Amino acid sequence: MKSAAELQNLLHQIDRRGYPAYKETKGKYQFPQYVLSIDHVQGDPFASPSRVSILIPAKTAAFDRRFFDSCHRRIAFQDFLLRRLSSKIKDYSFQAKGSGKSGLIGVTQPGQEILERSACTVDPQDGALTVRLEVGFPANGRTINSGELIRILFDFLPACVKMTLLSSSCRTDQLQAVADLADDQHFIREKLGELGLAAFVANGSVLPRKSGISSLPMKDAVVFEAPKSMETVIELPHRGPVKGMGIPKGVTLIVGGGYHGKSTLLEALELGVYDHIAGDGREYVITDATAVKLRAEDGRSIRKADISMFIRNLPNGKDTSCFYTEDASGSTSQAAATVEAMEAGAGLFLIDEDTSATNFMIRDELMQRVVSRDQEPIIPFIDRVRELYDTWGISTILVAGSSGSYFHRADRVIQMDHYRPQDITQRAREEAKRFPLTLGEPVKAREPSFHRVPARDAGFAKEERIKLKAMGKDGFSINRETVDLRYVEQLVDSEQLSTLAHMIKYMKLHSFDGTKTLQDAVEGLYRQIKTGGFGTFCGQDIPGNLTMPRRQELYAALNRCRELIKL
Repeated sequence: MKSAAELQNLLHQIDRRGYPAYKETKGKYQFPQYVLSIDHVQGDPFASPSRVSILIPAKTAAFDRRFFDSCHRRIAFQDFLLRRLSSKIKDYSFQAKGSGKSGLIGVTQPGQEILERSACTVDPQDGALTVRLEVGFPANGRTINSGELIRILFDFLPACVKMTLLSSSCRTDQLQAVADLADDQHFIREKLGELGLAAFVANGSVLPRKSGISSLPMKDAVVFEAPKSMETVIELPHRGPVKGMGIPKGVTLIVGGGYHGKSTLLEALELGVYDHIAGDGREYVITDATAVKLRAEDGRSIRKADISMFIRNLPNGKDTSCFYTEDASGSTSQAAATVEAMEAGAGLFLIDEDTSATNFMIRDELMQRVVSRDQEPIIPFIDRVRELYDTWGISTILVAGSSGSYFHRADRVIQMDHYRPQDITQRAREEAKRFPLTLGEPVKAREPSFHRVPARDAGFAKEERIKLKAMGKDGFSINRETVDLRYVEQLVDSEQLSTLAHMIKYMKLHSFDGTKTLQDAVEGLYRQIKTGGFGTFCGQDIPGNLTMPRRQELYAALNRCRELIKL
């Protein structure tokens, strides 16, 4: 390892040379408080910025181990430090001058969710901190301006580290508050099963967001208050007793007039699979961590999914126990999404009538009298929703605005009235008795088959360079194939899509051997990630723009690969 002085001398030597001479700086350098690693040098000042990382030894960082002694505390601790760094680094970005991206200093800026990110990691064993950043190496035109890079590496970055990443710069009470919130959120999540709940929404929560493009809480919004009949009290380790609405496992219907908060509640529940920062308003909105939002997705591909529990007896004789299409209809896509979520281990389905295929959700009595069950290939969701819970233990929370038939299937009915929930279960049952369902029950479904085995792709491994590209939250591409994820609504950060691309690349190279099922491959990868983290699928060269997705989103991405995954 070279010294910081050697790096400074090198930068003086290459000053005013052509930009490619910056490549000579790649390597590790010992600074007074940390090791600076220049991991990748950009090709020119207009290209993607260079990647650098900072390793701060545990003795220098000197944080008490209690702040990262469990997985949930560690992720919250990393998130806290990253937010401090990203806030401070804005003051220094582009202070160094030059052409193109010269002077840029960038690091991930987290949103409202607390997620595991490669931008800031702490070694759970010894407490060493690693931070990964982007730096635009300065140039005038395409001529190196090393004086400006010296300012960045020797003045700006040391100042940021000193002010944000050392225990001496952090207030202990703030660190403790982060750890306490993480404990309380984890406690609720663990308690859901014991209490027989699918989700919990604390009184005082702020569910509406500032706007359609902002995830910040809405000012002066109506705060959430549970109906008395559904009020649940959970004694938290740090905050103490918290009251809120416990949504029991089973089938729950959310109804109400337009603009009264039905979808707002469902959106909070679908993001309740993640923890949220203090002040977000949804800190104590906690949902079953395996919950999956289901919706129709016209035009998507389906790869050998067993959708026979919802679609069968097609007039063309096509086998729905191993169904394949390049252009699914709304009902077929939602049937496939349901079965794929079962394969991914979902314990809760979240559905909004507005984004569902009508003929997948229900067929009214008159339609069934005119077109009998025997003539209709689709078995609607209403005929399976009870069976999904009673047989497979999968709960459903459904927002319905126009179909009252689900009253016959629901264990609980919640009406949203001016953003306030009311338990109208008893009234809904009494009204439902006046409109009985008279056409009988469908035949019980057999358990879907999840035996899908991705083939080995020898040609992929031989390609010299495998190109990965994320396209915001819309999707990503691997070489020539784009994977469309616009309708996978629980992806909240573009960095999750970058990570999915890396994971699928790794699985194609190392997991898909023609013998493992898709389930075996995914579960095997997550077992490796538990100990290896991002390095499991990135090796030693871990970029700073990765955020860990849930296994449910990895399944969703794999299921939307058209040619990339050969099943």
